[in-house]
Amino acid sequence: MPSILITGASSGLGAEMARQFAARGYDLALCARRLERLEELRAEIGAAHPQVRVEVRALDVNDHDAVFSTFEELASTLGRLDRIVVNAGLGKGAPLGTGRFDANLETAMTNFVGALAQTEAAMTVFRAQEAGHLVMVSSMSAMRGMPKTMTTYAATKAGVAHLAEGIRTELAGRPLGRTVKVSVLYPGYIASEMNDGVEGSTPLMVSTEKGVRAMVSAIEKEVADACVPSLPWSVLAPVMKHAPLPLFKRLI
Repeated sequence: MPSILITGASSGLGAEMARQFAARGYDLALCARRLERLEELRAEIGAAHPQVRVEVRALDVNDHDAVFSTFEELASTLGRLDRIVVNAGLGKGAPLGTGRFDANLETAMTNFVGALAQTEAAMTVFRAQEAGHLVMVSSMSAMRGMPKTMTTYAATKAGVAHLAEGIRTELAGRPLGRTVKVSVLYPGYIASEMNDGVEGSTPLMVSTEKGVRAMVSAIEKEVADACVPSLPWSVLAPVMKHAPLPLFKRLI
């Protein structure tokens, strides 16, 4: 069976990815801070798909040494890791200069530095295996600098996309580039714990199940990048990038 490691797997998009990949026959390596939630998810998946192996590990992605040791240990335990999904993240934030540097710093450290550690650890595994698929979960907010509480979050999501794209550029034309694939996903509004407060304010929100189905499909196709779900986000992406600032502010 193919194997996949997913961080931030205790809830939201990560947990639903675990369910959907289990249904496709993947062995799972699930990591998150809340081990009790992972244990509940393992029991749920085990009941629905008893043939699937599910390994769970408590992991705070801000403990960088633990990221490396956990990824290495899970690769050894499962025999290999075919895919690694860098998904763990925070949505905290405040307008810059309003006295909440603590919230912005926590988001920056988790979403970018924590993702950097995960990416380094993943590529260490893939270079040793000479194969693998790195999946970076970015955000549609990475398309453009965002205002207010979203400023730092959007910047971190642009940063992680560039990490992945930099690796793809490095591997292009090299033998390893044929066996190590890199994908960046840009989710739009998908219902999850992180955006509970947004759900009632936008008609563009889709259910967790539907949104993750689009993510899983893109991952299995090993696309270089994908706005998910494709409609309306693949259409809105160039508008978000290039609209004049006054129009962009009205859109968001």
